[in-house]
Amino acid sequence: MDKSLFKFDDFFKSACYFEASLILVAVFLGWVSGIDPFENLYFSETAIAFGLIGTAPLFLMFLALEKVQGESVVNIRKLLLNTLGPGLHRYHWTDLLILAAIAGISEELLFRGVIQPWIETSWGITAGLIFSNIVFGLVHAVTPLYAVLAALVGIYLGLSLDYGGERNLLTPIIIHGFYDFLAFVALMRAYRAGLANTVKE
Repeated sequence: MDKSLFKFDDFFKSACYFEASLILVAVFLGWVSGIDPFENLYFSETAIAFGLIGTAPLFLMFLALEKVQGESVVNIRKLLLNTLGPGLHRYHWTDLLILAAIAGISEELLFRGVIQPWIETSWGITAGLIFSNIVFGLVHAVTPLYAVLAALVGIYLGLSLDYGGERNLLTPIIIHGFYDFLAFVALMRAYRAGLANTVKE
């Protein structure tokens, strides 16, 4: 099995630090562009509800892709298991929830809190949605297909920003964080199952 991208003992700390550092990037780019990343982030029961409900389509897509046997999809599954599995399986689900929450907050502040509205101010709402998520896909480009899927997920998150007729960053943050948590747990379980089968053999 390929080695993890992170040392096992440092996985959680490294991942949290990296994701949290994106908040600083968001604040810096916000300062450059004159956009407050936190401007559209506020508590709303409606936003929370939309966030929780909005997670379902993404996780159903994740589960559906688990059943697809195409070479490109299989390669993504192997890559995720080989890079994230060795680190994730050593942690409790509460640790994974913390990591997912940090990722949801930091990445949404950066992409939906700054980059999307920054492009919108110059080129309009549609361009902001599309081009910000091309960038989102490129920074997740572990494989070409994964980059495309990430860009599509990013567009979904970008659209969720205005669910219910109010622009609230809390909705995509919840969708992103909760989806990441469910995906982390699924990867952890799959990796543990693989280890158990190896021991039995």
